[in-house]
Amino acid sequence: MSVWMITGAGRGMGLEIARVALAGGEEVALAARRPSLLPDDVRTHPKALPVALDVTDEPQITTAVHEVLDRFGTIDVLVNNAGRALLGALEEVTDAEARALFDVNVFGLINTTRAVLPTMRAAGGGKLVHIGSRSGFEGEPGVSMYSASKFAVAGIGEALAAELEPFGIQSMVVEPGVFRTDFLDASSAQWADNTIAAYDDTPAHITVDWAGKANHTQLGDPAKGAAFIHRIASGDRLPLHLPVGQDALDRRTVMNERIERDIAPLRDASAATAHADIA
Repeated sequence: MSVWMITGAGRGMGLEIARVALAGGEEVALAARRPSLLPDDVRTHPKALPVALDVTDEPQITTAVHEVLDRFGTIDVLVNNAGRALLGALEEVTDAEARALFDVNVFGLINTTRAVLPTMRAAGGGKLVHIGSRSGFEGEPGVSMYSASKFAVAGIGEALAAELEPFGIQSMVVEPGVFRTDFLDASSAQWADNTIAAYDDTPAHITVDWAGKANHTQLGDPAKGAAFIHRIASGDRLPLHLPVGQDALDRRTVMNERIERDIAPLRDASAATAHADIA
């Protein structure tokens, strides 16, 4: 049995991970902006602790972590799941919209992790599970800012794995594909206000139009995805990256092949830049 703290646990993948963890006998802190709205099956579970948490509110992060420690005494697994989407071509996205996205997806993750790490270091171990995205290894049209935020999650997760290894703390970046969650609901996703007609029928707006129609019809089963994530996160050794879903696996293969194809004819010339010509 271990203690899990899951941000963004009010619905979607975070809620499903919480359900799997509770069913597996874990003690679970369900951190959500409105914990009173958590479904009864998790809110009233004897091993659950609903905690109010908006990850953009630093004082509330500190309060939430202290509340978890007061109840359970430790935090063994932190699941950084809180996040949202922003859709639109880069030219359509305002600075305010982009910064608000990063406040949740990136700085919320950073600040929550920072608040939990002293406990994990003192315990001599722990696991950080960062929910990234398929868009965190492949920049996709129409979601450039969301992709940027998830690329940041991937970079942070990789760096933490090296930084924290001396303390026995592991870090894993989870990269789900598209799943049937509430992620494309208006409360989780934002469409850029400044729509530019020139992007109609181009890749950016094709993606945006798809997102407006695909909600709750996506291929991925969130309960199965959550069970897979919980199983891997419960293992002795976490992988650095965890693609979840056939589409995530397929797109990573496509991107790896494209990168290798682009690099191949340039490899020798690139390597040669390391050699200085000495007269």
